[in-house]
Amino acid sequence: MSKNKHKHSAEAQEEKKMSMENPQTEPQTQATEEESLEGATDAEVREEDAELQAKVAELEKRVAELEDLKLRQMAEFDNYRRRTNKEKLDLMETAGERIFKDMLPLVDDFERAKEAMQKTDDVTAIRNGIDLIYNKFVKFLGDNNVHPIETKDTEFSTDEHEAITTFAAGEDKKGKIIDCTQKGYKLGDKVIRFAKVVVGE
Repeated sequence: MSKNKHKHSAEAQEEKKMSMENPQTEPQTQATEEESLEGATDAEVREEDAELQAKVAELEKRVAELEDLKLRQMAEFDNYRRRTNKEKLDLMETAGERIFKDMLPLVDDFERAKEAMQKTDDVTAIRNGIDLIYNKFVKFLGDNNVHPIETKDTEFSTDEHEAITTFAAGEDKKGKIIDCTQKGYKLGDKVIRFAKVVVGE
């Protein structure tokens, strides 16, 4: 009887001992897992930070490249604008110089015609000389893209003609040009002087 009691007492003490050891073992295992998770989390955070910093550096580099490109394009455009303005001014001056230079032979012809009129009474020769100068002047205008506005037997148009008066000329002449009192001219497609006309009504 005393042996059995002693045996049970020893087993109870052994179980108590084991139960006391087990609770200590479980918290240690949980602590180790938490530490490993924390270590893994820190590594992931450092990796994400490195990736973000790399992306930020890449974006900053791209922004700097775009800023440099914008500044260069602005400088190129400014140079282009100044160069174009200079070319326009040079073209205007050159065109004006060329036109006046081409007019000088006409002035020479007029001067020769004046001298001829003072020395001769030949009306036919004078008339031929004037016709020659006139034809040369018309050719000069045509060479510079200046052409007379058509008025003969044409419909009246406010885009090219200026009606100074109207004239009752019958139903078939209504709205048409009857007479031109002053020629109009166009430079290319632009009217530089309207033709002054009489319109039928």
